Amino acid sequence: MQITFLGTSSMVPTKDRNQIAVFVSHDSDGVLIDCGEGTQRQFKIAGISLTKVTKVLISHWHGDHVLGLPGLMQTLSSSDYNSKLEIYGPVGTKKRIEKMFEAFVFDKKLSFVVKDVKSGVFFENNKFQLGAYPLEHGVETLGFRFVEKDKRKIDLKKVNKFNIPHGPLLGKLQEGEIITLNGKKIDPDDVTYIESGKKLAYITDTVLCDSCYKIADDVDLLISEATYSSKLAGKSEAYGHMTAKQAAQLANKSNVKQLVLIHFSARYKNTQELEEDARNIFDNVICAKDFMKINL
Repeated sequence: MQITFLGTSSMVPTKDRNQIAVFVSHDSDGVLIDCGEGTQRQFKIAGISLTKVTKVLISHWHGDHVLGLPGLMQTLSSSDYNSKLEIYGPVGTKKRIEKMFEAFVFDKKLSFVVKDVKSGVFFENNKFQLGAYPLEHGVETLGFRFVEKDKRKIDLKKVNKFNIPHGPLLGKLQEGEIITLNGKKIDPDDVTYIESGKKLAYITDTVLCDSCYKIADDVDLLISEATYSSKLAGKSEAYGHMTAKQAAQLANKSNVKQLVLIHFSARYKNTQELEEDARNIFDNVICAKDFMKINL
């Protein structure tokens, strides 16, 4: 799983930070979380083809999280894009997409489906699942969990011990099947081990609430907003946001392995104050920059 931070600012972009967008690449799937203004240009700068996007997750419908969506969809419509784009968002997303197409002169060659999400797991395949919980921001808002399925891995030393030839038999063992070799049954547990799947959480535009802890619980990487430092805690709460300190408190209480802060107010010319604010509580924290990549 690779995470690319395409935009890390909040409502107002800066010369160094675009409006928010995060791209998660996992095998043949590309999950775009939020799509601020100019996101498709950020894809080009990052060297990632727009056609890699298979799913779009919308946290909420404030403009800085969705203004890039019409342009992205129009470009996909005129591209060599063979997938069916899946769009997931809070209740009302389907109607808003319909209104969006009414507002623009739009070539509707793009094949897509839109689904409103309330809470819980909303997508699952044999590789990962996506879940959502409602947040508190004054409008319908979701936070997301990306959970990889556990993988059965081959232990080559044990394979050699059993003299198992490379080929279809190994594939069956990796799929959890018992095989027979030279009249002897071999259980997959004899030659394989389970590698736990990685867990990613994305939380932005919310006050610190119970759902935040459900989303962040025991994840390998928490991407959390830090719109303001704790010096502006009152302003942060009034506008329905978390401070860097609150993001760190969330990570600390949720058994998070790594915290990445995002969605910074344009008032901060650099993020040192925000990072220090969080590090006083949670040590393994960094502030995201546009085009930063993390491999899980």
